[in-house]
Amino acid sequence: MLVEDIMNTDVKTLSPTDSIAAALKMFREHKIRHIPIVNAENEVIGIVSDRDVRDASASIFDNGSKSDLLLQNELQTIMSSPVVTVHPLDFAEEIASIFYEKEFACVPVVQNGKLVGTVTEKDMLYTLIQLTGTNEQGSHIEVKVPDRPGILPEVTAIFGKRKTNIVSVLVYPCNDDPAYKILVFRIQTMNPIPVITDLRNAGYTMVWPQDDKEPKL
Repeated sequence: MLVEDIMNTDVKTLSPTDSIAAALKMFREHKIRHIPIVNAENEVIGIVSDRDVRDASASIFDNGSKSDLLLQNELQTIMSSPVVTVHPLDFAEEIASIFYEKEFACVPVVQNGKLVGTVTEKDMLYTLIQLTGTNEQGSHIEVKVPDRPGILPEVTAIFGKRKTNIVSVLVYPCNDDPAYKILVFRIQTMNPIPVITDLRNAGYTMVWPQDDKEPKL
């Protein structure tokens, strides 16, 4: 899945010389948490979060005049810069590492040097839901298999014999044995027992469901 498939293109922006008060108003009116700061050419030069604005605002114990004065400061005094950006043709799965490693909550999307959208941590979470198929009704199966070429089509052939539709497939390492992988299937059936039985008869180890946690019908 590409960034352009998940990004928000209706982006609210401000200039570096706009006031903190303008950002505060935009946050409240549009119920957003991040505002890209752009120049006259729509190039991203900074980003401001609602937390930045809160931190820059006066304490509730300060008098009104001081609060008003602080809110008139320009956004360039509090914005984060330089800004990490992504491209519309980047893979959404790959940019997830940016959110994790940098602890970002929003990343601007830039094409030909111009701002074209944003991706938020909420967008990434929804993408994960789509990729794993957990938003669709079905059953969850995890199978321990040898880590060798050709193993995936061998296992999926078992599902094919049952004419079971596979919604999604994930692969992750087996921590207990590096010679094995765990295949995670989301299948479009509420009765996975026949497929589970076939997998066990083929010699594969079921990680989920376990023998003592077999689905009850």
